Amino acid sequence: MEATHDRLISEADHPRLFIVLICTIATIGGFLFGFDSGVINGTVEGLQQAFNSNSAGTGFNVASMLLGCAAGAFFAGRIADFWGRKPVLLLTAAFFLVSAWGSGIATSSLEFVGYRILGGLAVGAASVLSPAYISEVAPAAWRGRLATIQQIAIISGLFAAFVSNYLLAHTAGSATSEWWLGLTAWRWMFWVEMIPAALFLLTLLWIPESPRYLAISGQLEKSREVLTRLLRDQQEVASKLAELESTTVRDQRPHLRDLLDGVGKVRRIVWVGLGLAVLQQLVGINVVFYYGAVLWQSVGFSESDALMINIISGGISIAACLITIGLIDRIGRRPLLLAGSVGMSVSLALVCLSFSTAEIDTSGRLLLSDAMGLIALVSANVYVFFFNASWGPVMWVMLGEMFPNRMRGSGLAVAGLAQWGANFIITMSFPLMLHAIGLAAAYGIYMLFACLSVIFVIRMVHETNGRELEHMHG
Repeated sequence: MEATHDRLISEADHPRLFIVLICTIATIGGFLFGFDSGVINGTVEGLQQAFNSNSAGTGFNVASMLLGCAAGAFFAGRIADFWGRKPVLLLTAAFFLVSAWGSGIATSSLEFVGYRILGGLAVGAASVLSPAYISEVAPAAWRGRLATIQQIAIISGLFAAFVSNYLLAHTAGSATSEWWLGLTAWRWMFWVEMIPAALFLLTLLWIPESPRYLAISGQLEKSREVLTRLLRDQQEVASKLAELESTTVRDQRPHLRDLLDGVGKVRRIVWVGLGLAVLQQLVGINVVFYYGAVLWQSVGFSESDALMINIISGGISIAACLITIGLIDRIGRRPLLLAGSVGMSVSLALVCLSFSTAEIDTSGRLLLSDAMGLIALVSANVYVFFFNASWGPVMWVMLGEMFPNRMRGSGLAVAGLAQWGANFIITMSFPLMLHAIGLAAAYGIYMLFACLSVIFVIRMVHETNGRELEHMHG
């Protein structure tokens, strides 16, 4: 199989095409990350009926995956430093397959949560390893663009899940209605994911191991072979290999203690990574992704309209990421983060304003006037646009490239753990806040964190654009 792969690449005879190809394969992990995260959006009502769960129970059914994500993100980075990037990605693909099947066949809340946690392990691992792999095989000049494709893949996965959910619910009559083989539509929503999961597993067999991992693990000859396929110019290969050897092989194997400086304090770069990871979630984006259908139904939209709004938001997200691809290697990472923070703060303020005017009908549902409903809808999608033009892709790009080679796995591990931990808190708390303090107050909290992110970018974040990974310092 490897020989066949080499023949295919030699026919192309272009290292850039080869790099784009293997990076695209890696981003299928991002697509599954997005699909697995978004598919739950259309199944909430089905889960409530099937498992007879209350608000807290529903929140845990939705958020349970994130516990696996936190563990997957933390351990995948560490395990990949010992097993390699490719074997852990293969295991991740297998987990996606099993989780998709199991989530659809679950007959109890406990069984469902177990399969979702398994899927979470896969999502968490893919969230850190796919961008890390891309960063380690892509040249510095266009690393940002290739790594941003990961976010497009995530959003495309979300978009595909929203479209799939909409079509299944529309065909069956609703997510809780029976569809094919006498099974309810929400179960089929999970099973659709098995198709891209199988594709990911098969295509991963064709990609090479990261040359930087091979150098870290002392496999210099194998690292040279991969670099030759990536660069082709033998002088450039020799120069890069010497640079890798000087920054990795002479040091000890990666360890969590690498995150500490000489006096036992956490390195500043680690705090920056943690801040980026946590703030990306505390602005509340996954409330839109996970609870979009519930949110829009709670302010008067029908189930069909709410699912369609999700599709529109997914399309806007992809458009925003395409703009970022054109800008990230030109203007850099930091300006995009800053613009995104400002845009999210303003749009979230408008969302809060519109939700604060809602009235409550006799059934306890919020009702917005036509004008305020329009403001809420437009502002929410403007917020989605700014997030996906900035913090959505740029955070993953920076985490994949900002840490020095020796501490990349460990840095991604703790940042990924923090990111998914914050994601869990936001996702678990939203149904409770929805009933306790209302939509306006909940979005007010997310707005405050968006404002805080402006200060964080100005004071803590430094530009990484155009720098080789071997030139990153802790």
